[in-house]
Amino acid sequence: MIPYGRQDISQQDIDAVLEVLKSDWLTQGPKVPEFEHAIANYCQATYACATNSATSALHVACLALGVGPGDYVWTSPISFVASANCALYCGAQIDFVDIDLDTGNMSTEALAIKLEQAAQQDCLPKVIIPVHLAGQSCDMETIYNLAQRYNIRIIEDASHAIGAKYKNKPVGCCEFSDITVFSFHPVKIITSAEGGMATCNDAALLKSLQRLRSHGITNKQEEMTEPSHGPWYYQQLELGYNYRMTELQAALGLSQLQRLDEFVARRNQLAAIYYTRLSEFPIEHLQQSEDCLSSYHLYIVKLQENFKVGHNQLICLLREHGITSHLHYIPIHLQPFYQSMGFKAGDFPNAEAYYQQAITIPLYPTMTSEEQNKVIAELGKALCD
Repeated sequence: MIPYGRQDISQQDIDAVLEVLKSDWLTQGPKVPEFEHAIANYCQATYACATNSATSALHVACLALGVGPGDYVWTSPISFVASANCALYCGAQIDFVDIDLDTGNMSTEALAIKLEQAAQQDCLPKVIIPVHLAGQSCDMETIYNLAQRYNIRIIEDASHAIGAKYKNKPVGCCEFSDITVFSFHPVKIITSAEGGMATCNDAALLKSLQRLRSHGITNKQEEMTEPSHGPWYYQQLELGYNYRMTELQAALGLSQLQRLDEFVARRNQLAAIYYTRLSEFPIEHLQQSEDCLSSYHLYIVKLQENFKVGHNQLICLLREHGITSHLHYIPIHLQPFYQSMGFKAGDFPNAEAYYQQAITIPLYPTMTSEEQNKVIAELGKALCD
């Protein structure tokens, strides 16, 4: 079965993990800070804070920015549910901004209109979470300028976008955001098995992120409320969580990071082949901005309205022929949990139209020409014959 995504684990990766297994530290050792420093350096950010998942990173990012009961957080309806759930974990309320159908990313036009209306109704969000769908950055400069006008903080959900660029700078540099969050799930660009990372340029934010990922505890004298009782002493300053990354995960992530640019280049090569060879098919590609270099975590196409087989039928047909086609994503507001909160069909029409058209086809660095040819051939049989 050809998967839609797959990790590439080398002997170097295995050796890096084995080295940690034989060391004195399986958790809370030197590898996590080393991985954090390497990611911050790669992204041209000042700081990075590792967590056990991107979901955890989103949660503590919201908390570090002061999100709580009575606040609103806005994100895209086309994402995994974690992009919205993180606000609810904090006791805040969630809302969505419809997407641009051409890119699948948050629509800056819809955002501008919604912000103006929210300002008039005195219900502006505290935080906006743009989602870099499939690895292409949102129009962050426009989003940042709008947020600045209304004094709103920004968390980039770059779970798909490690290795991507926006305006010739790495996604994660936080030029147009307060915090950027990455995922290292196995099907992402690089993996640490599970894991996440938050980058930022604010020392106070970093301290908050670090405490929140580890029970709200500090052992740093300058953060304590009284003189330390001794080298064993620590204080819990706030309610935090056990969101720490292990040494094993960090070692794998560090090793994978050495091949990140290679992975992104290969993904772009495969994407270019798809773009050229599927050009005669009744599909549309997500448009790529000239300001962006996508990391192509996913390759998403949209079926044209006159396609000859049904959406569900096509995905099932491809799977019957050994190709794992998938769909990213079901609009969050249509999930039963979110409908119980009052969201309903028709609230975000572009997201809903996208859901009726989009499919994800396989793309991963170790994909062979034979595998890609099979995907293209089976798509052609289903859509064109």
